[in-house]
Amino acid sequence: MQTDDIQFMRQALAAANEAAIKDEVPVGAVVVFAGEVIGAGHNQRETSQSALGHAELLAIEQASGHLGRWRLSECDIYVTLEPCIMCVGAILQARMRRLVFGCLDPKAGAVESLYRLCEDQRLNHQLPATGGVLASEAGAMLAEFFQRLRERKKHTQKTERWPSPVEGA
Repeated sequence: MQTDDIQFMRQALAAANEAAIKDEVPVGAVVVFAGEVIGAGHNQRETSQSALGHAELLAIEQASGHLGRWRLSECDIYVTLEPCIMCVGAILQARMRRLVFGCLDPKAGAVESLYRLCEDQRLNHQLPATGGVLASEAGAMLAEFFQRLRERKKHTQKTERWPSPVEGA
């Protein structure tokens, strides 16, 4: 882990908090070039109603626009949650230099949990990945979000009132 990893992961966590405020799954990402954040994103799948609304994709798009190119070979990406297959694919396609992530994603992670795409020699690009940076903070944010979601769902189910057979007749 490099000394700036915590600083940039804190910025990714701030982006994840923006997602949580909008009732999106709290995942945030920042792209760093020459010690400066040039792209940031947070999950926006519900807001945009797009499967492509992942934090990583939005941060990569912003960074590409900033640099005016798709090759981000001198850039590092910081993500609060282990990226999924789609996002690791985008990171590899952008030829990024390095990936740093917070907590593991045992259901969709494509760096360590389910797949190891960053080091797959069959692909034309590999990159070093460092996991576990501020993992407890990232994990706590996700756990809190999903706990609130479950409570809201349970409360909604309790308050829904089905008409009795007599009322429905």
